[in-house]
This record gives sequence, structure tokens and C-alpha cells, in this order.
Amino acid sequence: MRTKGILLAGLVILSSSGCASIPKEDREPYDPWEAVNRPIWTFNYTFDRYLLRPLAKGYDTVAPKPVKFAVFNFFENLRTVGYIPNHLLQGKFAGAARQTGRLVINTILGLGGIIDAASDAGLKAEPEDFGQTFAVWGLPQGPFIQIPGLGPKTVLDSFGWYADRFTDPLWQYDNSSVRDKLIILRYVDNRRRLLPGDEAIREAPDSYVFVREAYLQRRRFLIYDGNPPIEDIELDFEDEDFED
Repeated sequence: MRTKGILLAGLVILSSSGCASIPKEDREPYDPWEAVNRPIWTFNYTFDRYLLRPLAKGYDTVAPKPVKFAVFNFFENLRTVGYIPNHLLQGKFAGAARQTGRLVINTILGLGGIIDAASDAGLKAEPEDFGQTFAVWGLPQGPFIQIPGLGPKTVLDSFGWYADRFTDPLWQYDNSSVRDKLIILRYVDNRRRLLPGDEAIREAPDSYVFVREAYLQRRRFLIYDGNPPIEDIELDFEDEDFED
């Protein structure tokens, strides 16, 4: 209960800061802590280059495709447990019903989730997390930050990530030995699926800016369910003469 109280207090403090101090989402990225973020990005990139990426590449090379599909499906089924309350908290009741049906079908017919039987029935994954939910509620994103070992986030998404753990069956599993091994496997599998984007990061003139922009745009896309509002374009025709 104490940890949940800390989370709630933090959200209240964040929301009480007011939108006036937070630039609109259609302006330049809000990154006042860039001087601190960049060294953390360098640390994360080095950690990834020499440990996480080699593990992901090795796993991708050694594991047969059916195994990789099964691992991804298993973890995606666990994530669905968290999708359901977030759909409900956002007022997406039909989505919550679909994700509940997906969870039931994949858990029972999909042998614990290793087979995605629900997709064949037309029930696709519809990810929703607490970071998205808090944004839908109107809480400001806050500054962009780089977290050691976790990577890019906003302040709001950091609270969301913490809240997600309470609806994640993997984090709630009592056997810490099994839980920790599964968490490591999930991180490695997540990294494996990001391997195709490595070249773009390496070739970017500024990898920090590239990752920041990619993260913020993706989060905006998710918050608006793939349909973000079109930014207003102000055209100034003052003192302009138009002739036929």
C-alpha cells in the first residue's frame, strides 16, 4: 500500500505543476535535462552494445523460429493482463472485452499463451499501458529523460512504467529465481525484435536526438491510438500581395 501511495503522490505533484510549464506537444521536444540525459544515453548505448545486443543477436541466431514465436506469444499474453484495466480506465469498454476474450482464448486454447489462437479469431493485441492512460486523463508528459538500464521515457511514462508492474503477472510472481530469469528472457526477446533498427541509430548524425524523436513520436502515436491530431499550421499572409 505504501508504494501505491508514493506513486499516487508523485502523480499529484506532477499534475499540479500545471500545463503552463509544459510546452505543447506540437512544439520542440521538452528536454531541459539534456546535459544529464546524454551521458546516461552513452552509458545505456555502451551497455547495449557490449551486453544486451550480443545476447539478443545470439538468441536470434540460435533459437528456432517456432521457439521465438512461442516466447513472444507467451510474454504478450502476460502483457494482456495489463491491457485490460487500462482499456477500462480509458473508457474503452469494447477494447477491454476484446482483450479479455483474447486472454482467455490464448491462455486456454493457446496452451498458456505460447500459441496466438486469438488472432486467428480476429482478436488482435491492443496494447494500452498506464503511461497512455495517464496521458488520456490529461496529465502532462513532463520532461524527456533517459533512465539507466531502461532507456528513453518521459516523467509521466516513468510513473506509468512503475504502475504497470502491479498489473504484470511476471513481476508479481513469488518465485524470484524463476521470475528474474523470465524477466531477463523478456528483455532479450524485446531487444531481438529491435535489431532491425540498429543500423538507423548508428547512421544517425546524432543518435541521442534520433532515439528521443523516435520515442516521443511513437508514444504520441500510441496515446492517440494511431490517429494523433493534425498540428495547427499558422500561415501569416500579412503584407503579402497576390496578383493574378
